[in-house]
Amino acid sequence: MPPLRCKLGLNGLNFFIAAIQTGFGPFFSVYLTEQGWSQGDIGFALSVGTGAVLIAQLPAGVLVDHVHMKRLANGLGLMLVAASAVLLITNPTPGSVWASQIVHAIGSCIIGPAIAALTLALVGHEAFSEQLGSNARYASVGNAAAAAGLGALASYASERAVFIATAAMVIPALACLPLFRGSDRVSEDDHPALLHPKERRRRRHQPWHIFYHRGLHIFAICALLFSFANAAMLPIALNELAKRSDDTGFTVSAAIIVPQIVVALFSPLVGRYAERVGRRPILLVGFAALPLRGLLFATMPNAGPLIAMEVLDGVSGAVFGLMIPLIAADLTRRTGFLNLAISSLNLAIGLGAMLSTTVAGWVTDMFGAPAAFLGLALVGFAALAVLGFMMKETRPRPYTPTSAAVAA
Repeated sequence: MPPLRCKLGLNGLNFFIAAIQTGFGPFFSVYLTEQGWSQGDIGFALSVGTGAVLIAQLPAGVLVDHVHMKRLANGLGLMLVAASAVLLITNPTPGSVWASQIVHAIGSCIIGPAIAALTLALVGHEAFSEQLGSNARYASVGNAAAAAGLGALASYASERAVFIATAAMVIPALACLPLFRGSDRVSEDDHPALLHPKERRRRRHQPWHIFYHRGLHIFAICALLFSFANAAMLPIALNELAKRSDDTGFTVSAAIIVPQIVVALFSPLVGRYAERVGRRPILLVGFAALPLRGLLFATMPNAGPLIAMEVLDGVSGAVFGLMIPLIAADLTRRTGFLNLAISSLNLAIGLGAMLSTTVAGWVTDMFGAPAAFLGLALVGFAALAVLGFMMKETRPRPYTPTSAAVAA
């Protein structure tokens, strides 16, 4: 059990990281629109960010694997995200905005695996799933709080103020990192990701050895199909609702907040049961909620039913978000390259999301939104089938640490 100050630090870190990343959501496009940018130029800037994320994922994972003190990796990621916000504030020219998107992509790619690695170092593999659930709870609260606070700031001040606040929130996030200093951690024998990089090299484990594991490839396919089915669902549903209703502002906000409430409420429970009953049964429940949501969206619901259906998005999100680092930890019990495994799965998710918005948008234009929802639901069923028939249980057997504690 980590010291209380470490638990507080981890909760605060997850809260502020989620709040910071919220600033780079819809506010980005609105800010550039206020600066006189065309939709085509904004779309290109977003594409620069998407491309940078895809390119940076694997190198960022390798970098975090080779930094022994994971709080330093988190600090580096946070500083890069802050720098990207400052670039947007000071000079929103095309060059600086593109640079901001690239810097933000690199920082975000580092933060994702770094927070998972720090969590593993604090609690160990056996308690990893439950702590990931707690991480998700505080991240959801941070996301919802920032969405409300930054939205009010944009309304009463300006969109530029949103990015000033986003950069400022890096300060309390960085202030959480010293809370981890000098605390005893779990044994290196608990998971080889906790080994010093020099010790890992001495054991002749190489980063590419993780790709020899069949389970990683199968779960990457599941992740890609899940993201393909999920990414375009809500945007298309909201766009279609906007065509039938003049006032969708409340619906948009509620559709974002409802899943966050579900994640905040149930993520710790999901993490607890993933350790008790295994990863696979929990995954099947989360994956099954996705095609069901697609089928319901195909009925073209009005605002109230649409918001209610987003509970299913919260169920899927609570399961899927938690399982990425957890299964990555399960599958790297021999090699220890946890962060490269997380980045590889995130790369699959990014590719799936990119395909989703492109293909589903084309299907909507050609055949209508119901056809797009049915197609996305079919992809969701494919993800569920691959998971059900090909993915084996990854939960390790109970383990007893035997060696000395290490520092994060």
